[in-house]
Amino acid sequence: MKKSLFCSILMGSVLCAQAAFASEKVIPAWDGITENLMQTYIVDEGLRQLGYDVADPLQLQIQLAYVAIAKGDATFFAAYAEPIHDQYLKENGGEAVLTRLGHVSADNIQGYLIDKKTADASAIKYIEDLTDPEKAKLFDIDGNGKADLYGCEPGWGCEVIIEHHLDAYGLRDTVEEKQGGYFAIIPDAIERIKEGKPTLYYTWTPLWVSSILQPGKDVVFLDVKKTDLPNGQSASTIIPGLGNLGFPMIQQRIVAATSFVKANPTAKKFFELVAIPIDDLNAEDLKIFKGESSNDQIKQAALDWISKNRKTWDGWIAEAKAAH
Repeated sequence: MKKSLFCSILMGSVLCAQAAFASEKVIPAWDGITENLMQTYIVDEGLRQLGYDVADPLQLQIQLAYVAIAKGDATFFAAYAEPIHDQYLKENGGEAVLTRLGHVSADNIQGYLIDKKTADASAIKYIEDLTDPEKAKLFDIDGNGKADLYGCEPGWGCEVIIEHHLDAYGLRDTVEEKQGGYFAIIPDAIERIKEGKPTLYYTWTPLWVSSILQPGKDVVFLDVKKTDLPNGQSASTIIPGLGNLGFPMIQQRIVAATSFVKANPTAKKFFELVAIPIDDLNAEDLKIFKGESSNDQIKQAALDWISKNRKTWDGWIAEAKAAH
C-alpha cells in the first residue's frame, strides 16, 4: 500500500494512517447464507465510517472464503464459526495468514433435537438412545428402518461432528444423516413436527428455526452421555441449563487477512469491538424467514440496528479511530 507524499510528511500521525487506509479496497467475503448478511453489512458500514473503501460482499462457499482471504482475493469474513471452522484456518496458513478477532455473536448453541411429543412418549433423552432399533424406527421417514436425521449442509463444519458422532456413539446402523441444502430440507422437518410426526434434526442459534420450533415447548434437545469430538478436539460441550449437547458452543467471530490486520490498527480495533446480541440476530433471522430477505431489506436492517444502538456504535467508532 503506497503512501502519499502528504502522508509521508505526517508519518506516525492519525491523519497519515487515515490517508493510507482510505485508499485501500476492503473486500468482505460472504458465505451466501442470508442469515449472516446483516452482520456483514454492519461491519461494512463501520469500516466505511472509518474511511475505508468497502466493496460489495464477495459470495463464496464457506471453505473458499478462507482460501480467498489467504490468497488476497478477499479481506475479511464476518461469520467465522469457532471452533467448527478451525480446520479451514489450519488448511490456509494458520494465524500467520489469517487472524481471528472479536465476538460478533458469542456463546451460540448447537445440537440435536426431537419433537417434544415423541420425547415425552418414548423417554428418549440421549442421542445414544437411538442405538435401539425400535426407538430409531420412530424417526424413519424413507422406510429403511433407520432414523432420518435432518443434518448439516456439507462444507459448513458441523457435518464433520455429526458424522463423527454416528460412529463414536454406535449410531451408524440405526441413524442416517439427511444432507443437502440446509434451508431446503429443514422446512420439511418443521412441517412434520407441526403435523405431530416424530422428527429428529440438527440446528444452531442464532437462527429462525428455534423461533418457530421453541425448545422446551415444541421440541427438546437431546443430550449425549459423554463428549466425543472429531480430530482430538477437547472443547466443553456442556451447556448450562441444557446438559451435555455433544457440540461446543459457537463463537461467531471475524477472520481477516493477518497482513491487513497488522497494517490497519483502526480496522483491527473495530473488528475486536463489534458485538451483536443474540436476541437481535434471532429477531432479524425470523424476519428473513417471513420474507424480508432481499439485499436492500437486509442492508436497511443493518442501518436500523446501528441507529437503535447509536451510543454503543459511536463508542466503537471513536475507539477504533483512536487506535494507531
